Amino acid sequence: MVTSSVVITGAASGIGRACVELFAARGFGVVAVDLDEAVLSTLTGQPGQPGPEQVVPLVGDVSREETGTAMAQLALARFGRLDVAVLNAGIGGTLPWEAAGAVERLDRIFAVNVRGVVIGIRSVVPVLRGSGGGSIVVTASSGGLQGEPGNWAYNASKAAVINMVRAAALDHAVQNIRINAVAPGLTETPLTARHRTDPELAAAVGRRIPMQRWGYAREHAAAIWFLASPEASYVTGTTLVADGGLTAHHGAVPLPARPEF
Repeated sequence: MVTSSVVITGAASGIGRACVELFAARGFGVVAVDLDEAVLSTLTGQPGQPGPEQVVPLVGDVSREETGTAMAQLALARFGRLDVAVLNAGIGGTLPWEAAGAVERLDRIFAVNVRGVVIGIRSVVPVLRGSGGGSIVVTASSGGLQGEPGNWAYNASKAAVINMVRAAALDHAVQNIRINAVAPGLTETPLTARHRTDPELAAAVGRRIPMQRWGYAREHAAAIWFLASPEASYVTGTTLVADGGLTAHHGAVPLPARPEF
């Protein structure tokens, strides 16, 4: 029996999909939001997957206010309450500074990565408040803590998300609503697929991470689960960095080589 519910955006793939699987496995009703209707439809119906009574798909663009309203109301209609929101939807695709369309691409990245979070928070806070409080977890990025060549628009959007989470947490703490972020590092998701098509390049990038490997979506879902759970009941306004040590290393001194066992 479902006794708690969560809204998850960017739910069709990557970290969002891993969150759907984890929250559903732990008894949550899930409103799964994504633009990709075809992939969203694969979240249920297969052996070992939750049923449609537990995971409810919603096709929508998180940068549009009607999507925010619909996802919050759908959680109430199907599960009677809302306890957690995982605002995970995000895009990349920064264009070079002087490329045609660079500013338009910046606008779209900010529409999804920043405006989408604003709309998400505004939409779920009244429903969480009505349920006595709850938790919002936003997917930021280690790229919001440091710059990367050729990624200026994405870096800027995720930096905005990190500070917005701090500010939003201050505004809503008195309402018993905790707001935190997870900052994943390099992770094997569809968003990074183009960086992993060259095995040598992917391995070289992996060697720049102190743990010497890319992360997995399920690892970030576990971090999100922790921040959403009662175990993090005194945690708000923080960003949990889950990047294998990437941002801990300033880069001037080479990392130790992986030992051979």
